[in-house]
Amino acid sequence: MKELEKTKRISIALTLFILAVLIGLLTYKRPKHTYAINTQKALEKITDNDFFVTLEHINNPNYVPIDVRSSNEFEKGHLENAINIHTPEILNEANSAFFKELKELNKTALLYGNNPHEANVPFLFLYQLGYDNIKLLSIQNSYSQNKLISQNCAIEKSENDIQTFINESVKKANVKVVPKKIIRPVKKIITVQKKKKKAPEGGC
Repeated sequence: MKELEKTKRISIALTLFILAVLIGLLTYKRPKHTYAINTQKALEKITDNDFFVTLEHINNPNYVPIDVRSSNEFEKGHLENAINIHTPEILNEANSAFFKELKELNKTALLYGNNPHEANVPFLFLYQLGYDNIKLLSIQNSYSQNKLISQNCAIEKSENDIQTFINESVKKANVKVVPKKIIRPVKKIITVQKKKKKAPEGGC
């Protein structure tokens, strides 16, 4: 009787487990955005000057300026023909479709903010998602009498070789550290012989 009850419980538990797995599979949705390139490669690319554009080259017909600032800042003043896509909204459905369309049309998105640092985060997101048709506009924005003034911003070039640094870091990460053997000094044990008791002298 106990064996039968045990079998019933196991079968019920197994049925519930299978149902849970089936429900999970049926309701599973693939994420809308998946990275096509890892962070390491994206960071290597962002340090490449080929990804920076100055104001003198902005009139290229294949460039589409994208202002990543808030709508309030955009309304204060923006570059001619610029489109406002605030950084937190850069991956919503409408904007994702827009970036896909730009890629299909072989157009390059020029991301800019008040300074190049503001555009770094959206640049990294988009580049890692596979949008290789994006560049950073190296400008500094300021206001004078409520009028936007945009000037070229010098990008600091690292004196260190970043690629060499990354390679060295990878080598160090792959090297297995063998723990050193601790050599303990061997203690010499000197045995002391017990003195034999002398037999008592004399007798009764």
